[in-house]
Amino acid sequence: MLKKKNNKILVIIPARSGSKGLPGKNIKKLCGRPLIAWTIEQAKSYENIDRIIVSTDDLKIADIAKRYGAEVPFIRPADLANDTASTIDVIFHAINWFKKHEGYHPGYIMLLQPTSPFRTAEDIKNSITILRNKNTQAVVSVCETDHHPWWSNTLDKDNSMKDFLRPGILNKRRQDLPIFYRINGAIYLSEKEYLYENNGFFGPDTFAYKMSKERSIDIDTELDFKFSEMVMKNA
Repeated sequence: MLKKKNNKILVIIPARSGSKGLPGKNIKKLCGRPLIAWTIEQAKSYENIDRIIVSTDDLKIADIAKRYGAEVPFIRPADLANDTASTIDVIFHAINWFKKHEGYHPGYIMLLQPTSPFRTAEDIKNSITILRNKNTQAVVSVCETDHHPWWSNTLDKDNSMKDFLRPGILNKRRQDLPIFYRINGAIYLSEKEYLYENNGFFGPDTFAYKMSKERSIDIDTELDFKFSEMVMKNA
């Protein structure tokens, strides 16, 4: 397992009630199960997780989360459930709640967003393995970009494309370009102290865990949801 003396991993699944892109998405049924259930079950499938909690402001989400085996030890305060609340503040709130109310001190924090239903227990295990084998402090999941960023740029007010592409790229084949990766939102893992030192998962000792595009589908809109349902039904 992990080399740190305190190797307890606390999984935090953030699931607020509000969502502009797809209202009620966290409990919307995806192939017969509430969306959040897929993430809870993935976390439960890996035996070295110490505790799995859902941080939510919604009693209905809380009830469903408990039904599928997650803990909901508190209801998230309203000021941490609006559009301006940051994920790291939600994490710190959970850590501090456990410290104050239970004296519970996990060594590691894993953030699993419920909008990534295609990650697997194996992905969770592999991210922990990277943390251990590289003797690093944080791991974040990524996948290859769908469109190469060198084919993108900003536009001025008159939509001129002068200097839109960097010199030398125009006649390049896609396979001749360097591979770019994006954060896919599926897995964030860190030593607790490292989170506080960097106010998040990204710092000088953060490494990537590469996932396939197929397992990196993130649900934010109705179109994402319908596409995910189609993929699951045909898997």
